[in-house]
Amino acid sequence: MLLPEIKEREYRFKLALRMGLPIFALILALISNTLITTYESLQPIFYFESILLLAFSIYFIFYLIYRGFDERITENVSKTFTREYLYKYLKKKIKRKKEYTLILLSIDNIVDINARYGIKNRDKILYEFVKYVNKYFQDKKIHNFPMGHIKDGDFILGLDGEKDKYNSILEILCIKSSELSIDDIEVNISGTITDTSFSNNLDYMIENLFELQEKNRNKKTISSENEIDPSDLESYVIEAIKEKSISIMTQKVYENNIPIIEEYFIKLKASDGKILHPKSYMKIVNKLGLTTQYDLLKLQKSIIICIDKDPINFAISISPTSLRNHNFLTKAKEIINENPHAKGKIIFILSEIEYYSHIDKYNSILLSLKELGVKIAIDRLGSIHTSFLYFRDLDIDIVRFDPFYNKDIKNDKYNSIIKGFNSMAHIKGVKTWIKMVENKELKEFAQKINIDYIQGKELANLEKHYEDK
Repeated sequence: MLLPEIKEREYRFKLALRMGLPIFALILALISNTLITTYESLQPIFYFESILLLAFSIYFIFYLIYRGFDERITENVSKTFTREYLYKYLKKKIKRKKEYTLILLSIDNIVDINARYGIKNRDKILYEFVKYVNKYFQDKKIHNFPMGHIKDGDFILGLDGEKDKYNSILEILCIKSSELSIDDIEVNISGTITDTSFSNNLDYMIENLFELQEKNRNKKTISSENEIDPSDLESYVIEAIKEKSISIMTQKVYENNIPIIEEYFIKLKASDGKILHPKSYMKIVNKLGLTTQYDLLKLQKSIIICIDKDPINFAISISPTSLRNHNFLTKAKEIINENPHAKGKIIFILSEIEYYSHIDKYNSILLSLKELGVKIAIDRLGSIHTSFLYFRDLDIDIVRFDPFYNKDIKNDKYNSIIKGFNSMAHIKGVKTWIKMVENKELKEFAQKINIDYIQGKELANLEKHYEDK
């Protein structure tokens, strides 16, 4: 048990004792006086009732105190609902209302405020921000709406009706807040909106708000994109993986103007025939713990397709967490050993945000795959810091540059970086790969600096739509 928990228990016990002793003393005095004055005429039941009265009095006092601590519904700092109570409140509202809107409002620079001005000023900013938002909505004739603090500088409020009623109100709030300052401290606000037309599941609605917020944070715009209801999407994903229902597109990758690799772009296919985009379902795959199954499905289907593709190699994206999963590794090796025609032709493309520090263990996993003829490619070099660290530390075969540098190849800054990475890779004995080559100028530049693998519409379009189920 943590020290704060121990101290809190001590505090509760002492408070209960201080509150209970006077009442306990009064009851004892009453019982004592009754015993002294009417001792001879007392019935035996009196003693039983007295004991019960004392026991229930003590229980009631402790119950009230502990329930008072448990049932706190507002925060000390912001004076808004706690997250737990807000969720309970909103679930009831959504259940009763057919149309209900949630808005996420965020103080984007709350971390900077805390670092520069201290905790006390941060707490004051949170409280003043809530007052500012409340006044703004009251000026719009919107009163008594629930608002709760979710985390850091993020607040969620609920409003009756569809989001169309509030889109412009939210947009104006975010525009007006660009000049908001509290005690000369600049406060940057952004917001997103969703409603029950997206989903009537509160957890999905809130997840959607944070996803939209992440997309819009740099743009400072309000987004209300329509997507498949998450509860439906979840069932689509589970069924598609179970039934092995997928769609595969391919694109050739060239070396010295000869197709040497085919990259497979794999998507799940819903039971109604709709193709699901990985951006929409990968979070659900990870959340449901289906990443390993999904990656094994991609490997199985890709190997089947590559039978008639000699001598072209095939590349598929594999989650690094799957690669480090013992079950995946064992089953992947079994699949490869059962399909000798695929040995020496498989390329796993890896991309990861967080650096995996057990690098020796990671290299031993890659070595065991290389013994089966699997090549390892690291994606998005030059954009994700982890990719550069893996390029430095892992025993890999290929690095693929982030397409960010393709945007303006005439820019000396961009092409110098690509040249530098290309030279470093070749010195290390690693092949280089550039994708999204969509014009002749970029193709010629890639050939001039001897990038090994070139991929894009300038050389080959996406083709050969393979489908199962």
